[in-house]
Amino acid sequence: MDDGDDIYMRSWTGTIIGPHNSVHEGRIYQLKLFCDKDYPDRPPSVRFHSRINMTCLNHETGVVDSRKFGMLANWQREYTMADILTQLRKEMAAPHNRKLVQPPEGTYF
Repeated sequence: MDDGDDIYMRSWTGTIIGPHNSVHEGRIYQLKLFCDKDYPDRPPSVRFHSRINMTCLNHETGVVDSRKFGMLANWQREYTMADILTQLRKEMAAPHNRKLVQPPEGTYF
């Protein structure tokens, strides 16, 4: 949880370790997930704090575009935040993302 005073537990921090055999290998990525009052019926918003180049992101803000990330586009109530992190890690390893040039490590949106 991101904010210990948030009694609704809406704001969360996530971490993804970059997958092997990709340009992300060995990197640690930080994200923010925010669940509005409609969660879990609607997906949380997801934003990378660590700079990363992926096809499903807004490259200015780090926000995951729900239209370009299948799990958010086809959200099901049963999905969890852990599922989102797992699927984003798989997306990093996908052929269209695993070799993209990345910003320097340690830079942030």
